Amino acid sequence: MLTVRLTPHLKRFFPVPDEVQVDATTLPEMVQRLDDLWPGLGFYVVDERGALRENVAIWVDGTRLLDRSRFGEPVRDGAVVHVMQALSGG
Repeated sequence: MLTVRLTPHLKRFFPVPDEVQVDATTLPEMVQRLDDLWPGLGFYVVDERGALRENVAIWVDGTRLLDRSRFGEPVRDGAVVHVMQALSGG
């Protein structure tokens, strides 16, 4: 079971809580569970190939996922995952 904390930005598009528990062992599986709960939310996080979108940042237990090739690797049971919108600009 993962604890997922979602960016407040998503509330503009989906009726999501600040935090939700999902039964998943990988981040792609987590995204699928979120999409099952709120259809369309998964496409906010991943593209049509299932790759993490460039404008989305994910932290697992306080560590940012910088190497996007590790997106499909297992996540420990009980992990806290933050799904955030990556911001840019100056």
